[in-house]
Amino acid sequence: MRFILLLFFFGLAAGVVAKIKGNSFVLWFLVGFCLPGIGLVAAILHRWEADEPHRRCPRCGTLHPISDQVCTTCGEDMDWTPAQIKVIRG
Repeated sequence: MRFILLLFFFGLAAGVVAKIKGNSFVLWFLVGFCLPGIGLVAAILHRWEADEPHRRCPRCGTLHPISDQVCTTCGEDMDWTPAQIKVIRG
């Protein structure tokens, strides 16, 4: 019983850290629950979602992660502009 309680709190800690960073609470709760200690450290070291580069949809203007190819709001295909390619290449 104590071990299950310990697993629950490791999962809870990993989930809270991930939620603060903008990631899925449930996914990281399961990682922290199944891998106590390692899951919590992984959640702490995982990247912030806010640090991911974004780009605007040319049709509706909503922000999407740079990895999205199609706008989830209006369905517009978001092609790469020369300015975006220049920023990514450095």
